[in-house]
Amino acid sequence: MIAPLVTFFLALMVVCAIFALRVPDLLAAVVTFGAFSFFSAILFALLGALDVAFTEAAVGAAITTVFFVSAIYRTDREVD
Repeated sequence: MIAPLVTFFLALMVVCAIFALRVPDLLAAVVTFGAFSFFSAILFALLGALDVAFTEAAVGAAITTVFFVSAIYRTDREVD
């Protein structure tokens, strides 16, 4: 019963990883990386590793995404 959900979230993670590598805009890549971390946290929760899922959700999906987005907004996007 859990195997189809695990396969579904693994597929979503692969799609997010490929999209994050292929997208030319850094902000879209960071948001996609945040979605990847969120799907990873759900996968860990489905597998029974709730402590790892909580850590991944807090660090990967929340804090890292906020830091990357704030860094993108604080840098200049123009090339010299």
